[in-house]
Amino acid sequence: MPIPFRSLTLALCLLASPALAAPTCQTGDFESWLDGVRQEAAAKGVSRSAITAGLQGAAVDQSVLKHDRGQKVFRQTFEEFSARMVNPRLTRAGNMLRKHAGLFQRIEAQYGVPAEILVAIWGLETDFGSYNGSFPTLRALATLAYDCRRSEMFRAELIDALKIVDRGDMQPAAMKGAWAGEIGQTQFMPSSYLKFAVDYDGDGRRDMVASVPDILASTANYLKGYGWRRGEGWEPGQPNFAIIKQWNKADVYSRTIAYFATRLAEGSGMR
Repeated sequence: MPIPFRSLTLALCLLASPALAAPTCQTGDFESWLDGVRQEAAAKGVSRSAITAGLQGAAVDQSVLKHDRGQKVFRQTFEEFSARMVNPRLTRAGNMLRKHAGLFQRIEAQYGVPAEILVAIWGLETDFGSYNGSFPTLRALATLAYDCRRSEMFRAELIDALKIVDRGDMQPAAMKGAWAGEIGQTQFMPSSYLKFAVDYDGDGRRDMVASVPDILASTANYLKGYGWRRGEGWEPGQPNFAIIKQWNKADVYSRTIAYFATRLAEGSGMR
């Protein structure tokens, strides 16, 4: 079962953490802390119904903390990593380019992002939606927000996840993904979901889980939002490589996206 790539990337970026000890270093019990989240979410315009539905059953998830504490230093070279991640996915990536050719043409015309880049990200993140992750997103975010290590960042992501529920894009039970809160087939954090997800299939929802048009157009919108330059190169040293680094700052990861996209542009996997 593949690891959603956003969570794998945390392992690329962070050093090994101390072994799991106490579940949190917040002062006060979890329920009291959660009341504060409810109040903050309401103050930021989230409806009471969305808050209630989203935080129902919220609890500290020890498996999320174990994943967070258990990240190791990443030691593979780019050559090792890219070969392991790209070569097994080339044939299916080529199939995806053909299957969705018309959709990719429309997206590139609107956003300027080539199909090869989108397919590379899609394949690396979740094997084209084969495995998006199974952690309940709201529980995972509540756990990481309650924990003291990056509480401010994850509290903001938790409230953004409640906003996604509130605007009707997803129901809480459908919000499952990686242990760090990433959602959908290209693994958007809730803040990115709110900012960049688009309703490209016109059904009234921004669906990053099941709608291929929404998934691919939203990913293109993300890259465009960070300054993707139409028609420019994406390899290291070229203008759009800096935008790939905005997707993820880990050099091995960014170079692997670029390498995968270049292999596709050269025709690998198109047989």
